Amino acid sequence: MIEALSLTDFDLSSTLGTQSVRTQAVQGAQAIQGAAASGATTADFGSVLASLARDTMSTIKGGEAAAISGIQGKASTQKVVEAIMSAEQSLQVAISVRDKVVQAYQEIGRMAI
Repeated sequence: MIEALSLTDFDLSSTLGTQSVRTQAVQGAQAIQGAAASGATTADFGSVLASLARDTMSTIKGGEAAAISGIQGKASTQKVVEAIMSAEQSLQVAISVRDKVVQAYQEIGRMAI
């Protein structure tokens, strides 16, 4: 889970500048296509999932940081809402990917040997 947060752990300028989930997904797809086109095998499925998890955690932490900054009056309401919505989208994508991976694992387990 997400580790405990403190107010000193956040830098608002870096938090509010996080990329959207769609941009991250497009960049990931382009990296995989580029690796496939060049014949390189640098991006395996495990590293893609690990990258997704890291990006999701950083986006969620950014949303929490923006919320804390908004409570303190350091961030505008619009910036807080944008960061929270981005965190929500990121979490929904991560949950969807997790569900599909679990579903695929269960389907493999049902295969006849």
